[in-house]
Amino acid sequence: MLTPTAPASTRAVRVRHTTSATRTSARCSSCAMRQLCMPQGVAANELPQLEAVICSARSVRRGESLYRAGDSFDSLYAVRSGSLKTVMAHRDGREQVTGLRLAGEALGLDGISSDQHACSAVALEDSSVCIIPYAELKHLCREIGSMQERLHKLMGEQIVREAAQMMVLGSLSADERVAAFLLDISERNAQRGYSPAEFNLRMTREDMGSYLGMTLETVSRTLSRFQKRGLIDAQGRFIHIVDPEGLRHVGAPSA
Repeated sequence: MLTPTAPASTRAVRVRHTTSATRTSARCSSCAMRQLCMPQGVAANELPQLEAVICSARSVRRGESLYRAGDSFDSLYAVRSGSLKTVMAHRDGREQVTGLRLAGEALGLDGISSDQHACSAVALEDSSVCIIPYAELKHLCREIGSMQERLHKLMGEQIVREAAQMMVLGSLSADERVAAFLLDISERNAQRGYSPAEFNLRMTREDMGSYLGMTLETVSRTLSRFQKRGLIDAQGRFIHIVDPEGLRHVGAPSA
């Protein structure tokens, strides 16, 4: 199948992205996350064109930054395995965790508006991402309507996710915030074919507090309280959701 010819500037981007020894080829057709990721809604006979745009997969070690706030934007990323957090810095140097990205989810959309990344993306565990040069992706979107629709949906999903997080921070109690966070991880794991009841929290308690607008001590006390109530069993970062319905009703008025 013929693939679009990228302009010279875009080809330069591709060369720059493939020089690292930590990068390997990436194929959507063989990826277990393709039904959650960029190819969702793209016809099978159009996949080769998308695969031609995805220049490589890059490994990101735990604690390593995929990109930093202020870096020039030239690519979107799709999490192939592992998980990453997004972080924004306050003017006084404090950092705020703003998001958690799991396998099959997109990263880098924050850079589209200003051609610079507004936040940093840091691996919570050894992870890998697919690199999608944005200039080539735009070219592909003009050729394949379903690809353009998929990109718009990814942007819409991020808006909805951020609005939901604002509601969590603005209107829920500490117990409700932690319960909502655990249920969110549970549901996202289920979408990926993993256990919704048992999982390892990749975020530290401190990261959870930053993400949920709580102190480390409040997060720890809340998890301990949930354990005493029989809602969860927490052993370090390992979480077993014992009573999901009970978690859903945390903070609800008694009948």
